[in-house]
Amino acid sequence: MLPGERVRAEAGQEKPGLLRARPTTVLEPAADRVAARCPYFARCGGCHYQHAPYERQLEIKRDILVEELRRLGKIEPPGEIDVIAAEPWGYRNRAQLHVVGNAIGYWEARSHKLCAVDHCPISSPKVNEAIASLNRMVRDPRWPRFVRSLEIFTDEQGLQLNITETARPVARRFFEWCTAELPGMVDGPLDYAGRFRVSSNSFFQANRFMIDRLVEVALDGASGDSALDLYAGVGLFSVEMARRFREVTAVESGSAAVRDLRFNADRAGLANVQAEQANVSEFLRALDRTPDLILLDPPRAGLGKEVVEQITRLHPPALTIVSCDPATLARDLNPLIAAGYHIRRMQFIDLFPQTYHIETVVQLGM
Repeated sequence: MLPGERVRAEAGQEKPGLLRARPTTVLEPAADRVAARCPYFARCGGCHYQHAPYERQLEIKRDILVEELRRLGKIEPPGEIDVIAAEPWGYRNRAQLHVVGNAIGYWEARSHKLCAVDHCPISSPKVNEAIASLNRMVRDPRWPRFVRSLEIFTDEQGLQLNITETARPVARRFFEWCTAELPGMVDGPLDYAGRFRVSSNSFFQANRFMIDRLVEVALDGASGDSALDLYAGVGLFSVEMARRFREVTAVESGSAAVRDLRFNADRAGLANVQAEQANVSEFLRALDRTPDLILLDPPRAGLGKEVVEQITRLHPPALTIVSCDPATLARDLNPLIAAGYHIRRMQFIDLFPQTYHIETVVQLGM
């Protein structure tokens, strides 16, 4: 539902002081409500805002960000929060699909009930091409019934298929069949646009239109002698940081991502990137020198108390946080601001149009 609408709702989960309800009928729609483009909207759990015009979606997300900062972080947000957006459809380069019987699709919202799909409007053409092929394959007797979920990842040239079923090994002949049926499929890491090698267990941003823009926003004005890239993944930020700083240390806990990071730095001819496979908290505890910049791109859980304490101990002159959750961002910013940091710039970059997910880039200084 949209702000200002009157709806009939069905009560659901109830906790002390909290009642969750699901709207069943819109009695008085908002003036700017639009028809959803996707026939699976409101069943599939992937999208949340297709009933709002895109400009309205951006306003709603910005308002949520401001409210979370004030309510949870006790922070007055900067007067200007830049909103950066791109194409709101066909942007996803990655899809997590599930298989039930002879159907393939996404889980319905807040359930493990399958919403079978034959296309996905927010996914890229190559992902949709793969969904169509997999729909044919899953009805073929050769489909291995132990495969219950899989992930597609693409750069619109190559296609990586990751079978997430771990109960038994994937038969070699299944991958051979997939290679024949899915044009461009690679058996191993995907070489994303010839720039980033990404293995099946490595994280990479999912909006194909905003990858370069995200890096530009996060590193705007950054340069110096030394920098840390924490939660570095395959080196999306590290590679560009190495062109701006004399030395860069990239810290990542995943072994596959670290191997990809080293490969990507070497291929770019960047000898000044040192990749460390380590837990971020443990790495920071052992660190005894202060870099010019620390860039942090944490998971949805945010930085957490210990990482924030170590950052305030090191007290670098500049911090950049790339956050995918405004609630944990607000929680993490509160002690950093109390330690003397101030927000130089805050930018909301819409990596996930049609959904409630909010990506924020915050640059902090002393």
